[in-house]
Amino acid sequence: MFNKILVALDRSLEAGSVLDFALSIAQPKISEILLLHFIDWQMQDVSPWVGLGTLYDINVSGERYDWSRQRLQQEVETSKDWLDTLSKQAQLQDLNLSYKYECRVGNCNLGIGDCAKEWGADLIVIGRRGHRSISEIFLGSVSNYVIHHAPCSVLVVQDSKTAPTDQLLDAAEI
Repeated sequence: MFNKILVALDRSLEAGSVLDFALSIAQPKISEILLLHFIDWQMQDVSPWVGLGTLYDINVSGERYDWSRQRLQQEVETSKDWLDTLSKQAQLQDLNLSYKYECRVGNCNLGIGDCAKEWGADLIVIGRRGHRSISEIFLGSVSNYVIHHAPCSVLVVQDSKTAPTDQLLDAAEI
């Protein structure tokens, strides 16, 4: 039914459950899995002092050193290692699936749908942290945005801590 399944993951504790759910609906020898993680790199994540310049910003050659670029590269490499580990763990289940993974820098709200369109995904599997009321207003909801803007079907895996057991069973029957 679903040949190309994009699994959007963050580095939360629920990421393993989201991947497990995606694997449970994948078709052996047919489905392809793309594990996707976004790093939303904004200037406030770097340092309040970026752009001011200090002695530490100058390397031996006298050129300005971009610490934010180094931190971003480290974050990308760490995320790729994490995705590689998840991919290898999934392969151990011996489901005869094709696995790929990508770590992208940018806004995940926009990027998940764009990646699904580029790759030709049939389904996006994404988690939901269960933010409620005010926290959802301030933090936003990636899953909500993806549901309303995705180019394909979206399956939202409810966080088991916030979902009643009967909701989890209903979702498993899909």
